[in-house]
Order: sequence, then structure tokens, then C-alpha cells
Amino acid sequence: MAVQQGSKTEALLSKRDRYVARGVSIAPIFADHAHGARLTDADGREYIDFAGGIGVLNLGHTPDAVVAAIREQAEQLMHACFPVAAYDPYLEVCRMLCELAPGGHDKKALLINSGAEAVENAIKIARYHTGRDGVITFDRGFHGRTLLTMSLTSKLVYKRGMGPFAPEIYRATAPYPYRGISSKDALDALDWMFKATVDPASVACIILEPIQGEGGFTVMPPEFIQGLKERCEGHGILYIDDEVQAGMGRTGTLWGIEHSGVVPDMVTVGKSLASGMPLAGVIGRSEVMDSVHPGGLGSTYGGNPVACAAAIESLRAISSEEFLARAVEVGERIDARLRDLASRYPAIGEVRGIGPMAAIELVKDPSTKEPAADVAAAVVAGALERGLILLKTGIYDNVIRILVPITAPEEDLEAGLDRLEESLGAAVG
Repeated sequence: MAVQQGSKTEALLSKRDRYVARGVSIAPIFADHAHGARLTDADGREYIDFAGGIGVLNLGHTPDAVVAAIREQAEQLMHACFPVAAYDPYLEVCRMLCELAPGGHDKKALLINSGAEAVENAIKIARYHTGRDGVITFDRGFHGRTLLTMSLTSKLVYKRGMGPFAPEIYRATAPYPYRGISSKDALDALDWMFKATVDPASVACIILEPIQGEGGFTVMPPEFIQGLKERCEGHGILYIDDEVQAGMGRTGTLWGIEHSGVVPDMVTVGKSLASGMPLAGVIGRSEVMDSVHPGGLGSTYGGNPVACAAAIESLRAISSEEFLARAVEVGERIDARLRDLASRYPAIGEVRGIGPMAAIELVKDPSTKEPAADVAAAVVAGALERGLILLKTGIYDNVIRILVPITAPEEDLEAGLDRLEESLGAAVG
């Protein structure tokens, strides 16, 4: 997007270039204020937001009840450090998460700051509980950018030049039906890994996103997740369900894994949990979570009282029947529009996702399926010019994903999809 000379955006870009590390990439827009599905930049230009802070804003920007809870909590207690002086909002978030997480078994929870920290802690707990070191992750998975989570993540841009990586990480094949990798192929490859690469008796856990976010919104088929759980149970391996992006109603159910019917041993949650406040968590079987000695888990800011107040209101809204019904409706509307586009634009190789967690994979030729990263980049750039914030994803950077707030008004949802169509049409000619 062209930046006007003398604009506030130009001044902020100059300030960013002077003071912010180059490795932190940004789009050429600077947010000033936002509400619902609309964001206004520093120069007063308004955008429809189909990125949602990368899946953080399922309830939209500045939801009224959450803002009120933040304001009230900030006036009462902003920080104490839970291990030093505990407080009820932390307890209440843990209670809500334990009651809402999949499965009828007893659960306990831990609160930290980010999705990456949630994954780190889940693996720490799994290793402690099992006495094993091995961790199995999957092709195209994204679990964070700390040393351990970067070691789990499968995209070079997030890890190039940053090794050596954490040991005892084993990367397995994940299904990618559009590109010819079936659930059976992936499960057979895992069985072979257990024979040729790593003894399953030394594996503490596997970790999988039910829909791979940064991996291209690739849906993990129910039969694959079910097959993984069977193998975990057969070998005493813990199943960690990474719901940081796919959870909190993004797929039309509270948790993405619900579409498979599988109950995991641990769940990691973040992003929309607190509607933009930094908060994440791990929920797991009580006997697993309680296996770690006191002091082995914790965080200075984890479960901050203001973030917890935001999470309590967010969880109340997101777990409601009305919200989840709206998520299903939004998903159906998006799917219908994307499939209509696919019928008219051969550059769309596949429409995929579950509910409002939807995406299109762009290709140069539908028969060869050669990735079209240039087209995806043009669509994103064209959308920004038209006042729509979009994100790419996928190993090939050729997937356009939709993370519109589920609470978006009808007119914003339709206008955003119209702008996506206009941008796609301009990009492919």
C-alpha cells in the first residue's frame, strides 16, 4: 500500500525503522482505535478486519463487557504475582477452563502469558509426569517461537539461523489430503517412525493442532486424530491438543478437537481467551497436572488479574449457545462465498477449514497444484488498498486465511467478502 508523504503513517514507519528490531515484520498500517470488526488507522482510514490480531479477537475489538471488566479490575488490583499473593480471578479462570475443556474427568489448569509458554509448560508437565524425553510434532505445525516451541514449529522463516534446536524432538508426517497425504499415509509413517527412529516407550507426548494455523489451515481429519489417540493410549504417550488458534469457538465449537470426538490429555489455549489481553493456559488431567512438584511451574505475570478479568468475560460470551450458533452461521456464510469464488476462479485450488476458520489455497495451475505465493501476496496487498485486512499462511505462503471476528455485523462480513473477491479478481486478471 502506498504511504502518503507527510502522513502520520509515514512518520510512524520512520520511527519504527529507527527503533524497532528489523526481525519484527509489520504491515504498513498503524492502528489508532478499533471496535467490533472495524479498525481505524493513524490517518483516519477505516478497515474491515479479517485478521483479528491473528485469531485473538473472536469477540471483536474492544467488546464492551470485557472492556468494563478490565477497567474495574485495573482500579482494584493490577498485579500481585499469583505465587506471592494469590487472587480469585486466577482461580475463576482455571475453574471455567476445567469445566469447559473436553472430557468428563477431573482437570486442573495453569495460567501463563502466551501460546508459546502454554506449549512449553505442557511439554514440561508431560516429561515430568511420564519420565520420558521424546516429543512428537508434525509437518506444518506451529507452536511458537521460543527455543523449544521453535524446535517444534515447521516453517523456516520462524527458525532460520537460530539453532541449535532443542533435542528429542521428532517430526512426523501430517495429513494434507489436497496434496495427496491421507490419514492412512500419515499414520503408517508414524508407525514406521516408532520402528525405525524413536522408541515409543521413550516418547512423553505428541502435540497437534486440530487445524494447523500457520501451516495453511490444513484440517486434521477425525480418523487421523482418532488414530493418534489410539497409539498414544497403546504406548503410554500423552496427547496434547494445541487449541491456541483453533479454540475459543473459532471452528463453530468451543474446541477444534470436538469435531473428532477425541478427548486429549492436555489442552493449550491462548489468543481469544482474553480478547487481546496476554493470557494463555494449560488444562489437563488432574493426575498429570499435579505430578509436578510445587515451584516447578509458575510465572511472574502469568494469570495477571487484569488479563483474568478479561478472560472471565470472554469465556462467558464465547461458551454461550448464542455465540457458538453465530459461529456456525458465520462459517456457513464464509464457506458458501469461498466455494462460489472457487467455481469461478481456477486459481483457488481448494477451499478448506471448519466453520469460520476458513481458507483458500491459491495455485498457478489446478492440475499441477503449483503454489501461487505471488497471487496470495497480490490479494493481501489489494485487499489492504480496498480497506480489508487479510493474512497469508502456509508453508508456501499461498493460502489466504480468514479470522474475522465471529461477532462481526452482517454488513461488515459481506463487505469484507466482497473486497476479498475484488482483490482476488484483480490479482488473477
